[in-house]
Amino acid sequence: MDGGNGRSRLRTFLLGGLVGASAVIAAARRRQTRTVAKLPPQGLAAFEDAPCYHEQAARDEQRR
Repeated sequence: MDGGNGRSRLRTFLLGGLVGASAVIAAARRRQTRTVAKLPPQGLAAFEDAPCYHEQAARDEQRR
């Protein structure tokens, strides 16, 4: 095996590793943004869009 062929294989291996690592990082970033966007609202915010909440809020305003 001559020196030129070994360098070519090493360069290809390193380039493939770099591409693979960047793909892993990109996939992790995409997964992280999706989970943040899809989290359900917490506490009272989970009920604020419900029709029953709006009806109750309107009743409370009328009583004041």
